[in-house]
Amino acid sequence: MILSGREIEKAVRAGEIEIDPFDTRRLNPNSYNLRLHNKLLVYKDEVLDMKKPLQTQELEIPEDGLVLRPGRLYLGRTYERTATSHYVPMLEGRSSIGRLGLYIHVTAGFGDIGFSGYWTLEIQCIQPVKLYPMVEICQIYYHTIAGEYTPYQSGKYQNNTGIQPSLMYKDFTEED
Repeated sequence: MILSGREIEKAVRAGEIEIDPFDTRRLNPNSYNLRLHNKLLVYKDEVLDMKKPLQTQELEIPEDGLVLRPGRLYLGRTYERTATSHYVPMLEGRSSIGRLGLYIHVTAGFGDIGFSGYWTLEIQCIQPVKLYPMVEICQIYYHTIAGEYTPYQSGKYQNNTGIQPSLMYKDFTEED
């Protein structure tokens, strides 16, 4: 079951969901709008080798906007930090963003119960799009969970403080 906007607000007030900062004006009927921070990362490497740490370059999104180009992956992050050990968080782009041909996640819209931190966004566009800092770029919604579970505790992305490039190389061991 998906929580309604009113239930999200109740869960925030009860401490079952953390959204920091929280503003009731960003509540929707069954989600909450999250904003884009003013920084992006792009990979410097032409070929992204999943077994190796990748080099990145930081871009700042100026107040007057930054034009994103097709064929490039931009990593951003939400301005808001979220956490919950009671619900399964999910992330989707807003329809107004999608109608500009802007994708805000490649495959990482599914969150784990217990995740705490900022959401890294994998941003791509169909045609050039001018992007601005603090735009309400995506929405988070919450599912209830049935049965016993182990909360997410991975060291790779848990309690992050910034944009997280892929840390997949940590999944490979010397035995592989």
